[in-house]
Amino acid sequence: MDIKIEKKKYLIPRKYWGWIAGAAVLMAVMLWLAMGNFTATLKVERRGLSIGDVEKKEFNDYVSLDGQVVPIQVVQVSPQEGGIVLERVVEEGAKVKKGDVLVRLSNTNLDLEILQAESELAEKQNMLRNTHITMEQDKLSNEMEEAQLSQDVITKKRAWQHQEKLYGERLVSREDFLKAKEEYELAEKRLALVKRKLKKDAQLRQSQVEQMGDNLAAMQRNVVMVRQRKERLEVKAQTDGEVGLLDVEIGQSVGAGQKIGVINDLSDFKVRAQVDEHYIDRVHQGLTATFTQGGKSYALRVRKVFPEVKEGRFKIDFTFDGERPKNIRTGQTYYLDLQLGESKQAVLIPKGTFYSVTGGNWIFVLDSDGNKAYRRNIRIGRQNPQYYEVLEGLEPGEKVIVSGYEAFKDNEVLVIK
Repeated sequence: MDIKIEKKKYLIPRKYWGWIAGAAVLMAVMLWLAMGNFTATLKVERRGLSIGDVEKKEFNDYVSLDGQVVPIQVVQVSPQEGGIVLERVVEEGAKVKKGDVLVRLSNTNLDLEILQAESELAEKQNMLRNTHITMEQDKLSNEMEEAQLSQDVITKKRAWQHQEKLYGERLVSREDFLKAKEEYELAEKRLALVKRKLKKDAQLRQSQVEQMGDNLAAMQRNVVMVRQRKERLEVKAQTDGEVGLLDVEIGQSVGAGQKIGVINDLSDFKVRAQVDEHYIDRVHQGLTATFTQGGKSYALRVRKVFPEVKEGRFKIDFTFDGERPKNIRTGQTYYLDLQLGESKQAVLIPKGTFYSVTGGNWIFVLDSDGNKAYRRNIRIGRQNPQYYEVLEGLEPGEKVIVSGYEAFKDNEVLVIK
């Protein structure tokens, strides 16, 4: 017997299931898009925005700096000898000439050294005089001995010659003749030895005199040097200029080489400025700068770049390249334009505070009607006080938001009201 199988009934017929599934997927996509649009879009007020034009024009590669006038050279004041401050001869701000006394010091230990050196010199001089006298006495004694021996040779020679004649006539014995001859030969040998001795003594005496003379000269130089040290207790100016600092008080103890002040060399001036470390690879000796003072333009040139970076800035020194301003004074401030490179055509956008958030990696670009702005990646190159150079991402004629992005930096689209 056959069993009849009834078809299973559904609330929604199966032929509609495909349509329902497609509708569900479509609704999910629309919901996702709606939610995404909600999180990435922000409405902003137009009046709170700074909008700049993307332009292609000449880019002047420079940076503006605040420069301060300083002396061309600052000379440190340091005593060559330590001591106690006896007198402060000048005050800060005084004009001085090279060699002028600034401070007088006293040093009792140095006074004792001078007395000791002079005493040793006097003792050495006295010793040298006594040695000279002794040597002269020895020399006279040796010369007297030489004279006696020379006379003895003459006497012995005459006796020998006399004996020789007598012996030839057979009037004296051979023994007397030989004895006279031997005495004469001995006298000659003794005279030759004494002459050699006198020659050696003279050489030795000369060597001793030279050595003692050298020692005496060294001691004399030592006394002169010690006396010069005494003169160095007067601390003098090493250059013409103005006393910028003199940090000593009467009775104060200062050491040799200790900095006690400075002298500003006012024969010329330079300008010192601080530059953002962003430019550290581009600033070098020889770059030029200009500034305007009293309606007239002046030129400067980079003289020195200091390698140390402090708080994100480094120092550079400029010297004047040509005429200087009238009535220039230490401490004056000049507003400089430092030229970093040649001017050339480039795509530019105005500088703005957006850079502090984006780092120049992206920016909001307005659409054609100006009602929306879209986030776009860009690449920025050089910059000057007015413009950024755009290397990639923007075209001339577009408009961008250059004001701060702190309030909407996480959004992709801005709706401008």
